[in-house]
Amino acid sequence: MSKVEERKDKIIKKYKIHTSDTGSPEVQVALFTEKIEELSKHLKKNKKDTHSRRGLLGMVSKRRRLMAYLRRQDEKRYKSLAKKLGLKTAA
Repeated sequence: MSKVEERKDKIIKKYKIHTSDTGSPEVQVALFTEKIEELSKHLKKNKKDTHSRRGLLGMVSKRRRLMAYLRRQDEKRYKSLAKKLGLKTAA
């Protein structure tokens, strides 16, 4: 198993709701957050990489939509996840 797969499995184990959970909003947002952090580091070194910047913006907007969905479904889960990941919550 590669480092990326190990990191992904670790995130899934930490944020899953039930034993076979891989697609809940919590898991998806956590995975997007990890990818966003990695890509942000890359873009700090490679300022002219506009293709990756566009991908980053897409990931950020998808994470925002998933968080909005989670907020509509269950406010408590939304706030808990935002706190765990260190994300800003909407007022």
